[in-house]
Amino acid sequence: MTIRSTIMDTNSFRAEHAAELDPKTLTLTRRREDVLGGSYRLFYRKPVHLVRGQGQYLWDAHGEKYLDMYNNVASVGHAHPAVVEAVHSQMRQLNTHTRYLHERILDYTDDLRTTLPAYLDAEAYKAMYMCTGSEANDLALRVAKAHTGGTGLIATTEAYHGNSELSSSVSPALGSGQPIGESVWLLPAPDSYRTGIDGNGPDGIGAWFARQVRAAITDMESKGVEFAGFIADSIFSSDGVLTGSHLKEAIDVVHAAGGIFIADEVQPGFARTGDHFWGFAAHGVVPDAITMGKPMGNGIPVAGLLAREEVLASFSDTVPYFNTFGGNPVSMAAAQAVLDVIRTEGLQQHAQEVGAETLQSFKELADAHDAVGDVRGTGLFMGFELVKDRGTREPDKELALDMLEELRSRGVLTSVAGPHGNVLKLRPPLPFDRDDIGWAVDALHESLTVLS
Repeated sequence: MTIRSTIMDTNSFRAEHAAELDPKTLTLTRRREDVLGGSYRLFYRKPVHLVRGQGQYLWDAHGEKYLDMYNNVASVGHAHPAVVEAVHSQMRQLNTHTRYLHERILDYTDDLRTTLPAYLDAEAYKAMYMCTGSEANDLALRVAKAHTGGTGLIATTEAYHGNSELSSSVSPALGSGQPIGESVWLLPAPDSYRTGIDGNGPDGIGAWFARQVRAAITDMESKGVEFAGFIADSIFSSDGVLTGSHLKEAIDVVHAAGGIFIADEVQPGFARTGDHFWGFAAHGVVPDAITMGKPMGNGIPVAGLLAREEVLASFSDTVPYFNTFGGNPVSMAAAQAVLDVIRTEGLQQHAQEVGAETLQSFKELADAHDAVGDVRGTGLFMGFELVKDRGTREPDKELALDMLEELRSRGVLTSVAGPHGNVLKLRPPLPFDRDDIGWAVDALHESLTVLS
Protein backbone atom coordinates (compact mmCIF):
# COMPACT_ATOMS: atom_id res chain seq x y z
CA MET A 1 0.00 0.00 0.00
CA THR A 2 1.33 3.43 -0.94
CA ILE A 3 1.03 5.93 1.90
CA ARG A 4 -0.46 9.07 0.45
CA SER A 5 -2.93 10.49 2.97
CA THR A 6 -2.16 11.65 6.51
CA ILE A 7 -5.74 11.05 7.67
CA MET A 8 -6.28 7.74 5.88
CA ASP A 9 -2.99 5.94 5.29
CA THR A 10 -0.67 6.83 8.15
CA ASN A 11 -2.35 5.13 11.10
CA SER A 12 -3.53 2.09 9.17
CA PHE A 13 -3.25 -1.67 8.96
CA ARG A 14 -1.21 -3.02 6.06
CA ALA A 15 -0.60 -6.48 4.68
CA GLU A 16 2.84 -6.76 6.27
CA HIS A 17 1.24 -6.55 9.71
CA ALA A 18 -0.88 -9.68 9.20
CA ALA A 19 1.63 -12.01 10.87
CA GLU A 20 1.08 -10.23 14.19
CA LEU A 21 -2.67 -10.90 14.30
CA ASP A 22 -4.57 -13.54 16.24
CA PRO A 23 -6.55 -15.98 14.05
CA LYS A 24 -9.95 -14.32 14.58
CA THR A 25 -8.70 -10.83 13.78
CA LEU A 26 -6.84 -12.12 10.75
CA THR A 27 -10.00 -13.83 9.49
CA LEU A 28 -12.01 -10.60 9.82
CA THR A 29 -9.38 -8.53 8.00
CA ARG A 30 -9.32 -11.05 5.16
CA ARG A 31 -13.11 -11.04 4.94
CA ARG A 32 -12.97 -7.26 4.57
CA GLU A 33 -10.46 -7.58 1.75
CA ASP A 34 -12.71 -10.11 0.02
CA VAL A 35 -15.99 -8.20 0.23
CA LEU A 36 -15.22 -4.48 0.60
CA GLY A 37 -13.67 -2.06 -1.86
CA GLY A 38 -9.96 -1.41 -1.67
CA SER A 39 -10.31 2.22 -0.57
CA TYR A 40 -11.28 1.26 2.97
CA ARG A 41 -8.70 1.54 5.75
CA LEU A 42 -8.42 0.06 9.24
CA PHE A 43 -6.82 1.88 12.15
CA TYR A 44 -3.72 0.33 13.77
CA ARG A 45 -1.17 -2.29 12.79
CA LYS A 46 -3.22 -4.63 14.93
CA PRO A 47 -6.83 -3.62 14.17
CA VAL A 48 -9.24 -3.13 17.05
CA HIS A 49 -12.42 -5.25 16.97
CA LEU A 50 -14.93 -3.15 18.92
CA VAL A 51 -18.21 -4.60 20.17
CA ARG A 52 -19.56 -2.14 22.75
CA GLY A 53 -19.40 1.49 23.83
CA GLN A 54 -20.60 3.48 26.81
CA GLY A 55 -19.87 7.15 27.35
CA GLN A 56 -16.18 7.76 26.65
CA TYR A 57 -15.28 4.07 26.84
CA LEU A 58 -15.15 1.21 24.35
CA TRP A 59 -14.74 -2.55 24.71
CA ASP A 60 -13.30 -4.96 22.20
CA ALA A 61 -14.21 -8.56 21.41
CA HIS A 62 -11.68 -9.77 24.02
CA GLY A 63 -13.29 -7.70 26.78
CA GLU A 64 -10.49 -5.12 26.88
CA LYS A 65 -11.59 -1.61 27.89
CA TYR A 66 -10.40 1.47 26.00
CA LEU A 67 -10.49 5.21 26.60
CA ASP A 68 -11.74 6.82 23.40
CA MET A 69 -9.62 9.92 22.80
CA TYR A 70 -10.57 10.37 19.15
CA ASN A 71 -14.29 10.03 18.54
CA ASN A 72 -16.37 13.16 18.02
CA VAL A 73 -19.11 11.20 16.23
CA ALA A 74 -20.50 9.89 19.52
CA SER A 75 -20.03 13.39 20.85
CA VAL A 76 -22.26 13.15 23.92
CA GLY A 77 -21.02 9.61 24.61
CA HIS A 78 -21.37 6.20 23.04
CA ALA A 79 -24.87 4.71 23.34
CA HIS A 80 -26.25 7.71 25.21
CA PRO A 81 -29.65 6.57 26.54
CA ALA A 82 -31.41 9.85 25.68
CA VAL A 83 -30.39 9.60 22.03
CA VAL A 84 -31.21 5.90 21.88
CA GLU A 85 -34.67 6.52 23.34
CA ALA A 86 -35.37 9.49 21.04
CA VAL A 87 -34.50 7.45 17.94
CA HIS A 88 -36.44 4.41 19.13
CA SER A 89 -39.53 6.42 20.02
CA GLN A 90 -39.65 8.30 16.71
CA MET A 91 -38.91 5.17 14.67
CA ARG A 92 -41.96 3.52 16.22
CA GLN A 93 -44.13 6.42 15.02
CA LEU A 94 -42.91 7.54 11.61
CA ASN A 95 -39.87 8.03 9.43
CA THR A 96 -40.23 9.70 6.06
CA HIS A 97 -38.76 12.45 3.92
CA THR A 98 -39.15 16.24 4.01
CA ARG A 99 -41.78 16.58 1.30
CA TYR A 100 -44.45 15.99 3.91
CA LEU A 101 -45.13 18.36 6.79
CA HIS A 102 -43.63 17.44 10.14
CA GLU A 103 -42.90 19.47 13.27
CA ARG A 104 -39.55 17.93 14.20
CA ILE A 105 -37.47 19.55 11.47
CA LEU A 106 -39.03 22.95 12.23
CA ASP A 107 -38.72 22.72 16.01
CA TYR A 108 -35.13 21.54 15.70
CA THR A 109 -34.20 24.39 13.38
CA ASP A 110 -35.69 26.94 15.77
CA ASP A 111 -33.66 25.42 18.59
CA LEU A 112 -30.46 25.11 16.54
CA ARG A 113 -30.51 28.79 15.66
CA THR A 114 -30.60 29.72 19.36
CA THR A 115 -27.10 28.22 19.68
CA LEU A 116 -25.57 30.80 17.32
CA PRO A 117 -23.45 33.47 19.02
CA ALA A 118 -25.29 36.58 20.16
CA TYR A 119 -23.43 38.83 17.72
CA LEU A 120 -25.13 37.06 14.77
CA ASP A 121 -28.69 37.67 13.60
CA ALA A 122 -29.87 34.09 14.06
CA GLU A 123 -33.12 34.64 12.18
CA ALA A 124 -31.13 35.67 9.11
CA TYR A 125 -29.94 32.06 8.72
CA LYS A 126 -31.99 29.37 7.03
CA ALA A 127 -31.38 25.65 7.31
CA MET A 128 -31.06 22.74 4.92
CA TYR A 129 -30.44 19.15 5.95
CA MET A 130 -28.62 16.14 4.60
CA CYS A 131 -26.93 12.97 5.93
CA THR A 132 -23.19 13.71 6.07
CA GLY A 133 -20.74 16.55 6.50
CA SER A 134 -19.46 15.83 3.00
CA GLU A 135 -22.92 16.56 1.62
CA ALA A 136 -23.19 19.70 3.73
CA ASN A 137 -19.89 21.06 2.44
CA ASP A 138 -20.74 20.03 -1.10
CA LEU A 139 -23.95 22.05 -0.94
CA ALA A 140 -22.20 25.01 0.70
CA LEU A 141 -19.65 25.11 -2.13
CA ARG A 142 -22.46 25.02 -4.70
CA VAL A 143 -24.16 27.89 -2.85
CA ALA A 144 -20.89 29.88 -2.87
CA LYS A 145 -20.57 29.51 -6.62
CA ALA A 146 -24.22 30.36 -7.24
CA HIS A 147 -24.11 33.45 -5.03
CA THR A 148 -20.89 34.93 -6.38
CA GLY A 149 -20.95 33.67 -9.95
CA GLY A 150 -17.33 32.66 -9.39
CA THR A 151 -15.55 29.32 -9.22
CA GLY A 152 -12.36 30.18 -7.33
CA LEU A 153 -12.09 28.58 -3.89
CA ILE A 154 -9.50 28.79 -1.11
CA ALA A 155 -8.71 26.03 1.41
CA THR A 156 -5.70 25.11 3.52
CA THR A 157 -2.98 22.69 2.47
CA GLU A 158 -3.99 19.83 4.78
CA ALA A 159 -7.73 20.48 4.97
CA TYR A 160 -10.38 17.78 4.95
CA HIS A 161 -13.91 18.83 4.01
CA GLY A 162 -15.47 15.65 2.65
CA ASN A 163 -15.43 12.90 0.07
CA SER A 164 -17.99 13.95 -2.54
CA GLU A 165 -16.48 15.06 -5.85
CA LEU A 166 -16.82 18.74 -4.97
CA SER A 167 -15.91 18.57 -1.27
CA SER A 168 -12.94 16.28 -1.96
CA SER A 169 -11.64 18.84 -4.44
CA VAL A 170 -10.89 21.10 -1.43
CA SER A 171 -9.60 18.23 0.74
CA PRO A 172 -5.85 17.80 0.17
CA ALA A 173 -5.62 15.67 3.34
CA LEU A 174 -7.04 12.82 1.24
CA GLY A 175 -3.63 12.57 -0.41
CA SER A 176 -2.00 12.77 -3.79
CA GLY A 177 -4.43 10.30 -5.32
CA GLN A 178 -7.27 12.80 -4.90
CA PRO A 179 -7.05 15.66 -7.44
CA ILE A 180 -7.52 19.20 -6.17
CA GLY A 181 -9.97 21.29 -8.17
CA GLU A 182 -8.57 23.37 -11.02
CA SER A 183 -10.01 26.53 -9.44
CA VAL A 184 -8.86 25.73 -5.91
CA TRP A 185 -5.98 27.62 -4.30
CA LEU A 186 -4.35 26.00 -1.26
CA LEU A 187 -2.73 28.04 1.51
CA PRO A 188 -0.63 27.04 4.53
CA ALA A 189 -2.71 27.12 7.70
CA PRO A 190 -2.06 29.79 10.36
CA ASP A 191 0.32 27.63 12.41
CA SER A 192 2.00 29.77 15.06
CA TYR A 193 4.27 26.93 16.18
CA ARG A 194 5.74 26.19 12.75
CA THR A 195 5.81 29.76 11.42
CA GLY A 196 7.09 31.24 14.68
CA ILE A 197 4.50 33.99 14.26
CA ASP A 198 2.11 34.60 17.13
CA GLY A 199 -0.07 37.28 18.65
CA ASN A 200 -2.25 39.94 17.07
CA GLY A 201 -1.60 43.17 15.24
CA PRO A 202 0.13 43.83 11.92
CA ASP A 203 2.91 41.36 12.71
CA GLY A 204 0.63 38.68 14.17
CA ILE A 205 -0.50 35.35 12.76
CA GLY A 206 -3.92 36.71 11.81
CA ALA A 207 -2.41 39.47 9.65
CA TRP A 208 0.04 36.95 8.17
CA PHE A 209 -2.79 34.64 7.15
CA ALA A 210 -4.89 37.51 5.78
CA ARG A 211 -1.97 38.41 3.50
CA GLN A 212 -1.89 34.83 2.20
CA VAL A 213 -5.61 34.97 1.44
CA ARG A 214 -5.32 38.35 -0.28
CA ALA A 215 -2.41 37.10 -2.42
CA ALA A 216 -4.35 33.98 -3.43
CA ILE A 217 -7.36 36.04 -4.52
CA THR A 218 -5.13 38.39 -6.50
CA ASP A 219 -3.42 35.44 -8.16
CA MET A 220 -6.63 33.67 -9.14
CA GLU A 221 -8.10 36.88 -10.56
CA SER A 222 -4.93 37.49 -12.58
CA LYS A 223 -5.55 34.09 -14.16
CA GLY A 224 -9.14 34.95 -15.05
CA VAL A 225 -10.74 33.00 -12.18
CA GLU A 226 -13.47 34.80 -10.26
CA PHE A 227 -13.31 34.34 -6.50
CA ALA A 228 -16.21 32.43 -4.89
CA GLY A 229 -15.20 31.72 -1.31
CA PHE A 230 -13.01 30.40 1.46
CA ILE A 231 -13.78 27.21 3.40
CA ALA A 232 -12.14 26.47 6.73
CA ASP A 233 -12.54 24.39 9.85
CA SER A 234 -11.96 27.05 12.51
CA ILE A 235 -9.67 24.82 14.59
CA PHE A 236 -7.81 23.56 11.50
CA SER A 237 -8.21 19.99 12.73
CA SER A 238 -6.52 18.19 9.85
CA ASP A 239 -3.84 20.86 9.61
CA GLY A 240 -2.66 19.86 13.09
CA VAL A 241 -5.22 21.32 15.56
CA LEU A 242 -4.38 25.03 15.45
CA THR A 243 -6.12 27.07 18.11
CA GLY A 244 -6.47 30.81 18.58
CA SER A 245 -8.58 33.74 17.40
CA HIS A 246 -6.80 34.68 14.20
CA LEU A 247 -9.34 34.42 11.37
CA LYS A 248 -11.13 37.78 11.46
CA GLU A 249 -8.66 39.67 9.28
CA ALA A 250 -8.72 36.92 6.67
CA ILE A 251 -12.52 36.81 6.60
CA ASP A 252 -12.59 40.59 6.18
CA VAL A 253 -10.42 40.11 3.09
CA VAL A 254 -12.76 37.38 1.81
CA HIS A 255 -15.83 39.60 2.17
CA ALA A 256 -14.11 42.66 0.71
CA ALA A 257 -13.34 40.57 -2.38
CA GLY A 258 -16.98 39.56 -2.76
CA GLY A 259 -16.51 35.97 -1.61
CA ILE A 260 -18.31 34.02 1.08
CA PHE A 261 -16.89 32.29 4.14
CA ILE A 262 -17.95 28.70 4.79
CA ALA A 263 -17.36 27.72 8.43
CA ASP A 264 -16.94 23.94 8.47
CA GLU A 265 -18.08 23.07 12.00
CA VAL A 266 -18.16 19.29 11.57
CA GLN A 267 -15.23 18.97 13.98
CA PRO A 268 -15.16 22.10 16.20
CA GLY A 269 -18.93 22.55 16.55
CA PHE A 270 -21.47 21.43 19.15
CA ALA A 271 -19.66 22.64 22.30
CA ARG A 272 -16.42 20.83 21.47
CA THR A 273 -14.15 23.83 22.07
CA GLY A 274 -15.67 24.68 25.45
CA ASP A 275 -15.49 28.46 25.30
CA HIS A 276 -18.04 28.54 22.50
CA PHE A 277 -20.76 26.33 21.09
CA TRP A 278 -19.38 26.93 17.59
CA GLY A 279 -15.68 27.05 16.82
CA PHE A 280 -15.90 30.08 14.53
CA ALA A 281 -17.20 32.19 17.44
CA ALA A 282 -13.69 32.20 18.96
CA HIS A 283 -12.63 34.32 15.98
CA GLY A 284 -15.57 36.74 16.16
CA VAL A 285 -16.31 36.24 12.47
CA VAL A 286 -19.58 36.25 10.54
CA PRO A 287 -19.88 33.10 8.43
CA ASP A 288 -22.04 33.15 5.33
CA ALA A 289 -22.60 29.42 5.63
CA ILE A 290 -22.14 27.05 8.58
CA THR A 291 -21.83 23.34 7.91
CA MET A 292 -22.24 20.58 10.46
CA GLY A 293 -22.29 16.80 10.61
CA LYS A 294 -20.71 14.02 12.71
CA PRO A 295 -21.50 15.04 16.33
CA MET A 296 -24.91 16.43 15.36
CA GLY A 297 -26.68 13.07 15.74
CA ASN A 298 -24.28 11.18 18.03
CA GLY A 299 -23.93 8.38 15.50
CA ILE A 300 -27.16 8.79 13.54
CA PRO A 301 -26.28 10.10 10.05
CA VAL A 302 -27.50 13.69 10.02
CA ALA A 303 -25.90 16.88 8.80
CA GLY A 304 -26.92 20.43 8.12
CA LEU A 305 -26.23 23.78 6.56
CA LEU A 306 -27.15 27.13 8.05
CA ALA A 307 -26.70 29.95 5.54
CA ARG A 308 -27.56 33.62 5.47
CA GLU A 309 -30.89 33.98 3.71
CA GLU A 310 -29.68 36.21 0.87
CA VAL A 311 -26.70 33.93 0.21
CA LEU A 312 -28.78 30.76 0.18
CA ALA A 313 -31.43 32.38 -2.03
CA SER A 314 -28.94 32.66 -4.89
CA PHE A 315 -29.01 28.88 -5.05
CA SER A 316 -32.41 27.90 -3.70
CA ASP A 317 -34.40 30.35 -5.82
CA THR A 318 -33.24 28.58 -8.97
CA VAL A 319 -32.32 25.00 -7.98
CA PRO A 320 -34.75 22.64 -6.19
CA TYR A 321 -32.87 20.59 -3.58
CA PHE A 322 -34.09 17.31 -2.16
CA ASN A 323 -32.29 14.82 0.04
CA THR A 324 -34.36 11.70 0.69
CA PHE A 325 -32.99 11.03 4.17
CA GLY A 326 -31.85 14.53 5.07
CA GLY A 327 -34.00 15.99 7.83
CA ASN A 328 -36.13 12.89 8.34
CA PRO A 329 -38.00 12.71 11.69
CA VAL A 330 -35.74 10.01 13.19
CA SER A 331 -32.57 11.93 12.41
CA MET A 332 -34.13 15.12 13.73
CA ALA A 333 -35.10 13.29 16.93
CA ALA A 334 -31.48 12.23 17.40
CA ALA A 335 -30.21 15.74 16.68
CA GLN A 336 -32.69 17.28 19.14
CA ALA A 337 -31.66 14.79 21.81
CA VAL A 338 -28.02 15.81 21.32
CA LEU A 339 -28.84 19.50 21.86
CA ASP A 340 -30.89 18.61 24.93
CA VAL A 341 -28.10 16.46 26.42
CA ILE A 342 -25.46 19.16 25.84
CA ARG A 343 -27.63 21.56 27.84
CA THR A 344 -28.96 19.30 30.60
CA GLU A 345 -25.57 17.74 31.29
CA GLY A 346 -23.71 21.05 31.00
CA LEU A 347 -21.31 19.57 28.45
CA GLN A 348 -20.06 22.88 27.05
CA GLN A 349 -18.94 24.10 30.47
CA HIS A 350 -17.68 20.59 31.20
CA ALA A 351 -15.56 20.67 28.02
CA GLN A 352 -14.20 24.07 28.98
CA GLU A 353 -13.25 23.14 32.54
CA VAL A 354 -12.07 19.55 32.07
CA GLY A 355 -10.39 20.49 28.81
CA ALA A 356 -8.36 23.21 30.53
CA GLU A 357 -7.27 20.78 33.26
CA THR A 358 -6.37 18.15 30.69
CA LEU A 359 -4.39 20.60 28.58
CA GLN A 360 -2.46 21.76 31.65
CA SER A 361 -1.66 18.15 32.56
CA PHE A 362 -0.47 17.46 29.02
CA LYS A 363 1.76 20.55 29.10
CA GLU A 364 3.31 19.47 32.40
CA LEU A 365 3.94 16.05 30.88
CA ALA A 366 5.55 17.66 27.83
CA ASP A 367 8.09 19.41 30.05
CA ALA A 368 9.51 16.01 30.95
CA HIS A 369 9.86 14.76 27.36
CA ASP A 370 12.06 16.46 24.77
CA ALA A 371 10.18 14.70 21.97
CA VAL A 372 7.11 16.88 22.62
CA GLY A 373 7.45 20.09 20.64
CA ASP A 374 4.11 21.69 21.38
CA VAL A 375 0.84 21.01 23.16
CA ARG A 376 -2.16 23.13 22.23
CA GLY A 377 -5.92 22.96 22.37
CA THR A 378 -9.21 24.38 23.50
CA GLY A 379 -11.99 22.56 25.29
CA LEU A 380 -11.82 18.84 24.60
CA PHE A 381 -9.83 19.18 21.39
CA MET A 382 -6.04 19.02 21.67
CA GLY A 383 -2.99 18.60 19.50
CA PHE A 384 0.16 16.93 20.85
CA GLU A 385 3.04 17.61 18.45
CA LEU A 386 6.07 15.31 18.36
CA VAL A 387 9.47 16.40 17.09
CA LYS A 388 12.97 15.02 16.64
CA ASP A 389 14.54 18.18 17.97
CA ARG A 390 12.89 20.99 19.92
CA GLY A 391 15.32 23.53 18.54
CA THR A 392 14.78 22.77 14.85
CA ARG A 393 11.18 21.59 15.38
CA GLU A 394 11.79 18.80 12.87
CA PRO A 395 8.59 16.69 12.79
CA ASP A 396 8.79 13.10 14.02
CA LYS A 397 6.12 11.20 12.14
CA GLU A 398 7.67 7.80 12.89
CA LEU A 399 7.49 8.48 16.63
CA ALA A 400 3.89 9.63 16.31
CA LEU A 401 2.87 6.41 14.55
CA ASP A 402 4.72 4.28 17.10
CA MET A 403 3.03 6.29 19.85
CA LEU A 404 -0.37 5.32 18.50
CA GLU A 405 0.48 1.64 18.86
CA GLU A 406 1.91 2.11 22.36
CA LEU A 407 -1.14 4.11 23.43
CA ARG A 408 -3.41 1.43 22.03
CA SER A 409 -1.60 -1.20 24.09
CA ARG A 410 -2.39 0.94 27.15
CA GLY A 411 -6.04 1.25 26.23
CA VAL A 412 -6.02 4.74 24.72
CA LEU A 413 -7.32 5.21 21.18
CA THR A 414 -6.46 8.21 19.00
CA SER A 415 -4.88 9.10 15.66
CA VAL A 416 -2.65 11.68 13.96
CA ALA A 417 -3.12 14.90 12.03
CA GLY A 418 -1.08 17.65 10.40
CA PRO A 419 0.81 17.87 7.12
CA HIS A 420 3.69 15.91 8.62
CA GLY A 421 1.53 13.30 10.36
CA ASN A 422 3.27 14.04 13.66
CA VAL A 423 0.44 15.56 15.74
CA LEU A 424 -1.59 13.32 18.02
CA LYS A 425 -5.21 14.42 17.62
CA LEU A 426 -6.81 14.11 21.06
CA ARG A 427 -10.57 14.62 20.79
CA PRO A 428 -12.57 12.42 23.19
CA PRO A 429 -16.34 12.27 23.55
CA LEU A 430 -17.54 15.17 25.68
CA PRO A 431 -18.24 13.05 28.82
CA PHE A 432 -14.44 12.57 29.15
CA ASP A 433 -13.96 13.40 32.82
CA ARG A 434 -11.36 14.36 35.39
CA ASP A 435 -10.98 10.71 36.36
CA ASP A 436 -9.86 9.97 32.79
CA ILE A 437 -7.06 12.54 32.74
CA GLY A 438 -4.72 10.31 34.71
CA TRP A 439 -5.28 7.38 32.35
CA ALA A 440 -4.47 9.55 29.33
CA VAL A 441 -1.44 11.21 30.93
CA ASP A 442 0.00 7.93 32.21
CA ALA A 443 -0.43 6.29 28.81
CA LEU A 444 1.31 9.19 27.07
CA HIS A 445 4.14 9.25 29.62
CA GLU A 446 4.73 5.51 29.51
CA SER A 447 4.60 5.42 25.73
CA LEU A 448 7.06 8.30 25.37
CA THR A 449 9.36 6.70 27.93
CA VAL A 450 9.37 3.32 26.16
CA LEU A 451 9.97 4.84 22.74
CA SER A 452 12.72 7.19 23.86
